[in-house]
Amino acid sequence: MAAFVHSTAIVDPGAQLAADVTVGPYSIIGADVEIGAGTRIGPHVVIGEHTRIGARNRIFQFCSIGEEPQDKKYAGEPTRLEIGDDNTIREFCTLNRGTAQDAGVTRVGNHNWIMAYVHLAHDCQIGNQTIFANNAQLAGHVYVGDHAILGGFTVVHQFCRIGAHSITAMGTILLQDLPPYVMASGNTAEPHGINAEGLKRRGYAADAISAIKRAYKALYKSGLSFDAAVAQITAEAATQPALQPLAAFLATPGRGIIR
Repeated sequence: MAAFVHSTAIVDPGAQLAADVTVGPYSIIGADVEIGAGTRIGPHVVIGEHTRIGARNRIFQFCSIGEEPQDKKYAGEPTRLEIGDDNTIREFCTLNRGTAQDAGVTRVGNHNWIMAYVHLAHDCQIGNQTIFANNAQLAGHVYVGDHAILGGFTVVHQFCRIGAHSITAMGTILLQDLPPYVMASGNTAEPHGINAEGLKRRGYAADAISAIKRAYKALYKSGLSFDAAVAQITAEAATQPALQPLAAFLATPGRGIIR
């Protein structure tokens, strides 16, 4: 079974489209592009060169996927964009390739839900099963962990890290790292407890959620210094696996966490 490409679409001869890929009207697919089985490309989509898209993705109209990074240092290096499987990318999204100054690749994992007008800049690393609501905007070199949820109009400074299972409210401005499990809102972002409801929905046991709540209180409510709070969380993580991602996140240097 051959891919279905609309007669008005333009596909570079160097692009590789798996069987049953569909390409809508007026879309353009560049050289050195790979698109996996079952992926559907809507109308008026532009997919730049050096882009790999996995299986069963849906990319809606007017998206720009895999174009050059918006970085003045970019000098035409063959950097890449890699998108995994089963992602939904809605209208008017822009996902840029990486830069030579970083890993050289922007990555999006699997089962992500990316709503309209989202921007993922160069060298961003996106995990699995995340949600980006409309107009969420990531600057370059941002890391987003699994199951994170970014509310509409969330704006993230370059080099920030967003931990797994965290969540931001609409209009949040992140200038520092957001630890795993933490809810945040505001300009600039402040912490507002843990994402307990999301953890319950994902099958976290009551004792694990209680441990995460204690860790949050140690970090934000106890009056402990940052180092003392991290030491307390790390000690409890030895017997509570749910705290291990948080302890590892806090032990890794970054932009400092929101406070």
